[in-house]
Parts: sequence; C-alpha cells; structure tokens
Amino acid sequence: MFAIIGGSGMAQLPCLEITRRQIIRTPYGEPSGPLTFGTIRNHEIVFLPRHGHGHTIPPHQINYRANLWVLHSLKPEHVIAVAAVGGIRADLTPGKLVLPDQIIDYTHSRAFTYYDDATQPFTHIDFTHPYCQATREALLKAAHKADESIIDGGVYAATQGPRLETAAEINRLEGDGAHMVGMTGMPEAALARELGLNYAPIAIVANSAAGRGSNVDAIPLKEVYAVLDQSMARVRNILEHLVDCDDD
Repeated sequence: MFAIIGGSGMAQLPCLEITRRQIIRTPYGEPSGPLTFGTIRNHEIVFLPRHGHGHTIPPHQINYRANLWVLHSLKPEHVIAVAAVGGIRADLTPGKLVLPDQIIDYTHSRAFTYYDDATQPFTHIDFTHPYCQATREALLKAAHKADESIIDGGVYAATQGPRLETAAEINRLEGDGAHMVGMTGMPEAALARELGLNYAPIAIVANSAAGRGSNVDAIPLKEVYAVLDQSMARVRNILEHLVDCDDD
C-alpha cells in the first residue's frame, strides 16, 4: 500500500478508483478527514487530504500527529506528501516540480512530537536527512518513466502561516539557505521519522515567493490557483507511474 497526503490543490485524487472511505480515530484526536481507500492501476492506495476534503483546515491547525499516526497504523510502503510552495531560488519558477532533500523549521506552537508523555521514555531521532532516500528515488524513477521534469534537491523552509511571507522574511530565508517556502512541511516530516515511515514530499512551485520574480509588489492568488490546477495533472501522472515502479 502507498499513502498519499494531498496538499493545497489536491483535496481529491481523480485517478483513484475509490473502494471505500473510513473514519479512523487516533490517540491524538481526529485526522484531517476520513481516509479514502482505492486503487491506482490495481495497486492499493490510501489518500488523506491534509487540509480536509473542503480545504477548510489552515496549516497551523492541522492535526499532524493524528494524520501521521493513522497512516502509520496502515503500514504503508511509502508515504508521499504533496505540497505547494513558493519559489525562492531563481530556477524554482511557477509550475516547476521539486523533490526537496532538506528542511528548515520556522513553525511554532504546533504539536511536533509523540514524545510528550513524561511517564514514557523518549528517543532522539536522527534527522540529518529528513526524507526517506528510497522514497525519493522511487519518485525520481516514476517522474522519469512519466516523462515529467522534476528538480532533484532543494531546501524547504517551513513557516507558520496561514499568511504569506513578507519580502524581508523571504530575504531572511534565502540568507539561511532556503530554496522554497511552504507551511506544512513541519512537523509532518519529523513525526513521520518518529514513526519510522518512509516519507518524502513532492513540491509544486505555485508562485515565486514574495519579492521574487514577477511578485515584487504582490502575489496574485488567482494565478497561484491556476498554476496548481495545471501542475496537479503532472503530479498525478507521476503518482500513477510510481505504483508501476513498485512492480519493477
């Protein structure tokens, strides 16, 4: 089984042949919504929209612990997290697809670990390389088979949201070494590592970050949504080939 977490622009997965939907409760509360089970090219898939089926949950209110816990209970082979980002690096222009390989966490006030029970022992997880390399390689192979261009590597800056950043904040992130900016990368990646999940994101550059490219004065949100609509078809193409790669 593969698990797919849908981000902005992917509240549904049209290529999924749905077999059932199921509400699964967790010790950490409710996940973002019912899980959708189905198949892609006869391979079992479970899909969970990160922001809820109506895109009603903002980044800082997502129950990341419940989302990752419920997926972990299903023992998926890989967890693919789809996320929209703003491009900071010059080559990360709207419409580009990227496989980040590093992350910087600027979020705060989120439930960020499962080790918060003082009566239980905890573990210092190794987070040197935050994403599963085997999952990243599977995505790269799938993109090649799907004939979709994808950029291998990049530093994801996870900010609090839900507002977009100021131009000065983007300058700061760039100075810190960030190449793209999003709002949902953490604590999702760290929780996945705590649970031992084979987790990796695929990022869609929905817009140039504040003060970059054509967005010197403002970010036109209508154009952002148009880019997401166009790019999600490419992401779905990669996901369809990803399940086929599992047979190779």
